[in-house]
Amino acid sequence: MSKTFQPQGQQQSVPPTTPSNDEHWMRVALVAARAASELGEVPVGACVVSSDGTLLAVAGNRTRINCDPTAHAEIVALREAARQVGNYRLTETIVYSTIEPCAMCAGALVQARVKRLAYGAPDERAGAVASVFRVCDASSLNHCLELTPGVLEEECRNMMQAFFRARRKARIKE
Repeated sequence: MSKTFQPQGQQQSVPPTTPSNDEHWMRVALVAARAASELGEVPVGACVVSSDGTLLAVAGNRTRINCDPTAHAEIVALREAARQVGNYRLTETIVYSTIEPCAMCAGALVQARVKRLAYGAPDERAGAVASVFRVCDASSLNHCLELTPGVLEEECRNMMQAFFRARRKARIKE
């Protein structure tokens, strides 16, 4: 069983409806992404916040640590949030992800009936919200999410680029 990352000293309740609060929650997700990076994971972080501003879960990628291809930050955070509320339907929640979710994670957001997704940087290669596919607002599905792209986009993009730059540099030295 995996535990979600709980940042020390973070506020546990902030109304999530304004751009400044979106930035607050994205910074919580960025802390989780940095922690994942320090563990050798791709630096993606996500948090789930209830509509009243309560932090339900926060997680970073755990695919390598858990030896689990489904342990993306969004999935790990959704699992913990569902446990917290006692329901797999997370209808009154907002998910913050540092990177545009992939097809698996976007599908999970739809299945969980998340109200809104806010994400940082787009993922031009595998993004399933707007870049490659449009899973979260597809009219053929039984649920569509409100979408807020570009929250702290530059900071989120820079973290990802620095991680892969360092990884390439380390491979060259080998």
